[in-house]
Amino acid sequence: MNDNPRALKLADRIKVIVATMLDTRVKDPRLGFVTITDVRVTGDLQHATVFYTVFGSEEEREGTAAALVSATGMLRREVGRQTGVRLTPSLEFIADAVPENARVIEGLLSEARGRDAELARSKEGAAYAGEADPYRTPHDEDDEDTSDESGREDV
Repeated sequence: MNDNPRALKLADRIKVIVATMLDTRVKDPRLGFVTITDVRVTGDLQHATVFYTVFGSEEEREGTAAALVSATGMLRREVGRQTGVRLTPSLEFIADAVPENARVIEGLLSEARGRDAELARSKEGAAYAGEADPYRTPHDEDDEDTSDESGREDV
């Protein structure tokens, strides 16, 4: 991600403009329930990558991708008009993989929780094979007297 403050500010502005335009001005019937999740602008402000998610089936995702490609020119023109930058960045729409990744991670976490619960159940009736504490404990120093009659300690 670019740390340029101007690029970050332009990315936030592009996100708002594209989301508003998709909501109000783009009337393509292929456009599904789309959410603009992130926009990343290159350091030279020439290219903007717009990440989006679509709620629905695979057909609706493909239709939305086609609708976004066909509306790219109009969206870029509106971004240039509303931002006022000298060179309007080109727009590229990429389907965001975060929801799919989140589902995979959630599945892995639930599997780990199940294994943890199974391990806890198997540990309930378990007993030690030997002593509960197999390590030797140090004796109290009062028990051992290493000094001789003169009060000196043996070294």
